[in-house]
Amino acid sequence: MKRTTILLLFISLLFTGCEGFLEEAPKLDQSTEITLSTYNGLNNAMAGAYAPLASTTWYGAFYVLEAEMRAGNATLPTNSDFTSGRMLVPHSLSYSPTTTSGLWGFAYFMISAANNVIENLPGKDVGDVTAQDLNNLKAEALFLRALAHFDMVRLYAPSYAKNPSAPGIPIILKTDVSAQEMPARNTVAQVYDQIIADLLEAESIIDPDYARAGVTDSKAVVTLPAIQALLSRAYLYSQKWQLAADYATKVINNADFAMWNAGQLPGVWTKDVAGNGGEVIFEVYGIRSNEYDGFWEGPSHMTNPLGYADCAAHPDLTALYDAGDVRGNLFRTDADNVSGSLWTTKYAGKGLGDALSTPDVNNVIVLRLSEMYLNRAEAIVNGAVVTGASALGDINQIVTNRGLAPYASVGADVVFNERRKELAFEGHIWFDYARTNRPSLRSDKPLEAGSYLWALPIPQREIDVNKNLVQNDGY
Repeated sequence: MKRTTILLLFISLLFTGCEGFLEEAPKLDQSTEITLSTYNGLNNAMAGAYAPLASTTWYGAFYVLEAEMRAGNATLPTNSDFTSGRMLVPHSLSYSPTTTSGLWGFAYFMISAANNVIENLPGKDVGDVTAQDLNNLKAEALFLRALAHFDMVRLYAPSYAKNPSAPGIPIILKTDVSAQEMPARNTVAQVYDQIIADLLEAESIIDPDYARAGVTDSKAVVTLPAIQALLSRAYLYSQKWQLAADYATKVINNADFAMWNAGQLPGVWTKDVAGNGGEVIFEVYGIRSNEYDGFWEGPSHMTNPLGYADCAAHPDLTALYDAGDVRGNLFRTDADNVSGSLWTTKYAGKGLGDALSTPDVNNVIVLRLSEMYLNRAEAIVNGAVVTGASALGDINQIVTNRGLAPYASVGADVVFNERRKELAFEGHIWFDYARTNRPSLRSDKPLEAGSYLWALPIPQREIDVNKNLVQNDGY
């Protein structure tokens, strides 16, 4: 009887604040014979594997918002009465091995869930179940495993641009970690190689028309365009410019997606399914019944003065938007501007006509079409060649749809700045600084490109349990 023993090493070592999760029996902590012996069991297990993405530690709030806070897109509200203190550590960059992100545990939990599915698929193509059905499940599992490794390596390790040979994170490809003893950290380059290998395999085996049945939001599950979009991002981070551009082009050329225009942009964020006929490629679906959803600590509450109000817009960011740029209208004050700050409306809550009303749950977009144009523009600036495309054309495709006049020319700085403005509060800016080896110019706490702070510390409890883990420099 094989059990998800990876939980013994990783899930018991979460960041302080996840105790409620620890007290619950993991859904996949059952014998293989019970849960994973049939196709239906595997299919249900795969559906459940998405749930941790909505945790407050991950896309359910802090992975996204802390990135904005660290890099100067977000800040604490001017009126200190409007903050609960939940963002003090990322705001001050005062991370330590005992006060760091809890992503490590949640990500390895999802990796273990994905590995369980992958390991138990062989031989299940019986009856009405086809080999393609199994491949579709495997493609989903490979995507989630790749996403988890990707989000961890860019958080807990130096960027590929800084040092591809630096310690990254352990690559975990088997559920039973006892066979691996105490896994050491693979290099950053090795982790990216594995991420890309998983995604390429997923791309090669998934039915191009596959989308998981029976879900409320078809953009919250793995599809071929989601795999290709994440490949574009992974290639961009690992500076494989031509491949980053090629995969961005695959998504851009997909007729299922269309860029939001200036009239549409302000209204897409509070829709229950923002992806219909629009930009969303992959998102995390927000719903209170998901046991991982933090609700009161979710992005709607953290960025709303009627909620916890910990994450206001930084003046460094809002000053970047020119008059007429509709993206500059995606910020608001609270009633009578008592907080003294502006607040993003990207998490105003679903189904609420009034963005000033009580906060609600929100979908969180992970991959969308504008990022693909930005990826391709950056790749072309760095030497990629795509027939019929140019960096200037890609950037102008965005800005003209935001109400601005087109650029006459673009370079690396223009692409970076447009990326910052377009993807603000979507969790990119900290990692964009790191992967391009740029210093953060945050006015109240600048950070040199060579600072050790770009890689967060590994949780101390991981170091204590695993003698083969080494802590990041500086901690």
